[in-house]
Amino acid sequence: MGVSDVQSALAEEGYVAGERLSMALHLATALGRPLLLEGPAGVGKTEVAKAMAAVHDTQLIRLQCYEGLDAAHAIYEWNYQRQLLAIRASEAQGGTSEAALFGEEYLLKRPLLEAISQDQPPVLLIDEIDRADEEFEAYLLEVLSDFQITIPEMGTVKAVTRPMVILTANGTRELSDALRRRCLYAYVDYPDRDTELAILRARMPAVEGRLARQVVGVVQALRREELEKAPGIAEMLDWAAALSGLGVNDMTQNPEAVQATLVCLLKTAADYDAAPREVMDRLIGKVA
Repeated sequence: MGVSDVQSALAEEGYVAGERLSMALHLATALGRPLLLEGPAGVGKTEVAKAMAAVHDTQLIRLQCYEGLDAAHAIYEWNYQRQLLAIRASEAQGGTSEAALFGEEYLLKRPLLEAISQDQPPVLLIDEIDRADEEFEAYLLEVLSDFQITIPEMGTVKAVTRPMVILTANGTRELSDALRRRCLYAYVDYPDRDTELAILRARMPAVEGRLARQVVGVVQALRREELEKAPGIAEMLDWAAALSGLGVNDMTQNPEAVQATLVCLLKTAADYDAAPREVMDRLIGKVA
């Protein structure tokens, strides 16, 4: 599958990807390398993994990162309850060896181990890796470089098939050089006007052309305002759906609906204060 094929396949799944991102995805697939996607929140990085799983008709395995994430929640842990039951059941037979208690039947597979245990290569999404502690990155290095996991009680578990690994980061903290070296890289920014309009038309073809242009134009303008949280693509799509659902085809004809539906677009009280009626009228006037 070439670069243009990747781009076309993603478009069929409703994801509009630029040439740089399509090339990164093509190379990550061809070379079997993890891909790190970095960029602001809300630009569609997570959706890339979902779209690639749909393109390849395979399972999406997602590891949502957070502060304090450890190996027990990300890689594996032992089923201590089953081990205890096995010990009690074997007491009448003279007990059981420690090695017998650390077999695969007592192993609980978490996302990383689950991903390398699949017969069909899945898409492994390691979402918001920059929210996890720096120490957690050390757990990832073996998986990202060798696609294997070492379990002290069992030894090394090698990948049955090699998953397509996509990591996302929003810039919460700087990632280590060791992690970056193991990944291909692409920066995903907010789309330009034409691309965002193509996204809206791909996801919501029923939205009237004039309204679609106004929605995209206003959202693009709002991102240039001093907001605490710039509206992402998902918010843009929600806003378009809300306005269209209310029968709005032209924002200039229904400013009350525009203000009422800002609940879909703005996510903090400060941002509401920054977008009163006069500001929205000004922005709509520039794109109408």
